[in-house]
Amino acid sequence: MSRLASLLTLPVVLLLAPTLVADALEEELDAYWSRVAAYLAAGDYEGVVSTYHPEAVLVSERLDTSYPITQALERWKPGIMDTRAGRATSMVEFRITRRLYSEETSHEQGIFHFRTGPTGPDAREEEFAEDYVHFEALLLKGDKWQMVMEYQKHSATPEEWAAARGAD
Repeated sequence: MSRLASLLTLPVVLLLAPTLVADALEEELDAYWSRVAAYLAAGDYEGVVSTYHPEAVLVSERLDTSYPITQALERWKPGIMDTRAGRATSMVEFRITRRLYSEETSHEQGIFHFRTGPTGPDAREEEFAEDYVHFEALLLKGDKWQMVMEYQKHSATPEEWAAARGAD
């Protein structure tokens, strides 16, 4: 490539570099939420734990409290282990509606859809628990993305969930 062509290419590369970095970060963050969903669906308790920073906090508007995520994980553990053992099925989906991020931090806003219930051919729809929840999350990136704050706000409607599809 000639020197002139190289000089003309440099501004284009410099203009595209921030977009490429942003795209890569968004892919990493999307992959984080996919891992959370996959760990829960598999009943992988240690996998779920690994998605949280050890000092993480759960804030619950509906319960009007906040506490260390370790307490929430202990509360959630029996359901996760039932999923692993095949006694239950659990799933969570996330739709991120707003993301403010840098290379090492991200503030995520959106709605999650959680559903759990029995397994097997005799499982009836009314036996399933289902919830749509507005949430915010603060993530930090060390060697991997981990949540340091999960803020479960208020309930969302199925219509809000459907409307959030275009945001993710």
